Amino acid sequence: MFPDILTDPLLLDAYYQLLCSEEREQHRRFRFAKGRHEYLVTRALVRTVLSHYVAVDPRTWQFEKNAYGKPAIAYPHGILPLSFNLSNTNGLIVCLVALDREVGVDVEDMERPGETVEIADRFFSPAEVAALRALPIEAQRDRFFAYWTLKEAYIKARGMGLSLPLEQFSFHLAVGHPVRISFDPRLEDNPNSWQFAQFRPTSRHVIAVAIRRGADPDLTIQIHQTLPLVL
Repeated sequence: MFPDILTDPLLLDAYYQLLCSEEREQHRRFRFAKGRHEYLVTRALVRTVLSHYVAVDPRTWQFEKNAYGKPAIAYPHGILPLSFNLSNTNGLIVCLVALDREVGVDVEDMERPGETVEIADRFFSPAEVAALRALPIEAQRDRFFAYWTLKEAYIKARGMGLSLPLEQFSFHLAVGHPVRISFDPRLEDNPNSWQFAQFRPTSRHVIAVAIRRGADPDLTIQIHQTLPLVL
């Protein structure tokens, strides 16, 4: 979803009416209008998207977070076991929904200022740093964001945040081949149980998706552009 195109006051008020009291309080805490706007449309997005899959009024959903901040559905009970994950960056908000799977999603604005390759040197695995540094200088920034979004998606799917050391798992990217992951033995995870995908919805944004599919065949990942309460 592209939040910057949502400017209709009546529509934004309709989004506000979907929020619970805790969300309204959080909305008020944002100091800047941009943050308030992104928070409002993000909450409207997750509520309406979930209601697309389950016949529940968007206002009914209640959420909880684990010790690391990963959100999950707390109410209503007895519905399809949906899992979801959210990510936002400048100009784009993403909501990933799956049925009874661990999922994670990350989106980044590749035009944002700040360090990139230097961060990789400090936090990525040796294999990733070597592959990154082997690329031409002009290709390194894109590869950094490919790694970064995949790593974020994986740790969000695991629901353990940065308690999972970034250097203890590596992504392997090759043109024409699926994204692969490998683990340091200390991480105790099975690379064959994971499915990853990346998307470029605009020239400046990259999205990474992580899904624990277990022993099942690869799942179909569908991308939809939506505007809550509009389409």
